[in-house]
Formats: sequence, structure tokens, C-alpha cells
Amino acid sequence: MAHFFRPLLVMTLPVRLAKRLVELISCSRREAELYIAGGWVMVDGVAVEEPQFMVTGQRIELHPDATLAPVEPVTIVFHQPPVSDWDAGAAQPMLCANTRSADDCSGIRLLKQHFFRLEQVTPLEKGAGGLLVFTQDWRVARKLTDDAATIEQEYIVEVAGALSAEGLRLLNHGLKFNGRALPPIKVSWQNETRLRFALKGVTPGQITHACKTVGLQVVAMKRIRIGRVSMAKLPSGQWRYLMSDERF
Repeated sequence: MAHFFRPLLVMTLPVRLAKRLVELISCSRREAELYIAGGWVMVDGVAVEEPQFMVTGQRIELHPDATLAPVEPVTIVFHQPPVSDWDAGAAQPMLCANTRSADDCSGIRLLKQHFFRLEQVTPLEKGAGGLLVFTQDWRVARKLTDDAATIEQEYIVEVAGALSAEGLRLLNHGLKFNGRALPPIKVSWQNETRLRFALKGVTPGQITHACKTVGLQVVAMKRIRIGRVSMAKLPSGQWRYLMSDERF
């Protein structure tokens, strides 16, 4: 899209991109850093987001729509594949430009800094797949942490074994975990081998323990919803931005 950019003068001495931009458009250093961090500055046709990037005689261009608005923190929704030996931080390296879903409708311009200082909240059980949330927004992190006991999560759990009518009743209400009685939850059959769990205040290991208690073995587990945010048709191994009108 270089033909949409306004060309600036070219100089030859090696210098930081931010300093060169100050010289070329007579802005402050802070303004230059905001332009660059916002992905508005191109060096030889390639967006550069690092103010310290060294330039010499390259062609430097500023997008005509460039603004000085600071980059807003983002929240990322990721469909984690079910990998049994992943630890809590194994998914974050998969977040990159190449794994962004083609169906992302957020309208957010992808920037490198969207992948920095991401906090993973509401982690999955080991071996489970499905919806993961990473955020730079302290408000989202606080919401999902402080209100965990009241935000409903939905899981699809593939099981092996036979479940009696009494067993289904116990799954809905009547089990204990870690020495305490579990509050009522909603468990129903999705098909002959898959149960749907909808519950609040999920504790790691809780669903596996509940299934084992009634004679079922968990074969696979996928989280498909947290609060009002659904994974929907997000492909495995891909991510999208949380849209501005979505709320957990």
C-alpha cells in the first residue's frame, strides 16, 4: 500500500527512525514515537514499529491517516489445540500475524506491540483445548479474575463409560471436590459420547474429578464459551481480537 503514503525526504546518515522523523516532519520526539508505535511509518515500503530502528538512505513514508492516539490495549481470543503436554505458557508463542483468523471482524490493525505484555487469564486444564483469553487490558484481567465465581464457562467433554440417570443427577448437583460441596451446575448430553457442562467458578481438575466420580473417563475436553464470549467458528490454532462490543 506504499502508493497511499505521503513520501518524506531521504537522508543518508545512520540515525534512529524516531529522530529522523522529527527532522522530516518537525514533530516532537514523543509524537514521532507515537506515529511509529502506531504502525503509521514505512521504511522502504515496510511498516516499522520500533522508534530505535536505524535508518540511513531508505525512503521514509508517513501514512496520510496517521494519528497520534496511543495504541489501545487489546484482548485476544485463541483456540488452543488439545495438546496434553503443554504448560500454561505454551500457547502464547503461537500468537502471531500468521495465525490470525481470516474471519476476524474486529477491524483492529495488527501491530507487533499487541503481542507484548499479554496476560493469560482463566487457564485451561492440562490436556484440554478450546477458548483461551490473553489480554493487555487490566480491566478485562480484573473482570475475569475477580468475577470468576459468577462468570459461566461452557465445556464440551467427550467421555467413555456408562452413565446412569442417577449419575447425571449427581453431576448436576451432589458432588464434592477438594473437600467442599460443589454448587449446582448444568450438565446434559450433547450426543451419545459428549456431555455439555455449564458452570461457574471452575477449579482446575473439577470436571475430570466429577466425571470420574460417576464412572466416566474423560477422553477430550474443549471450552467453547466464557461468559458471553464464544469461540464460535474460530479454527484450532488461530486467534482473533475481542471486538469492541463484546463483553464477558
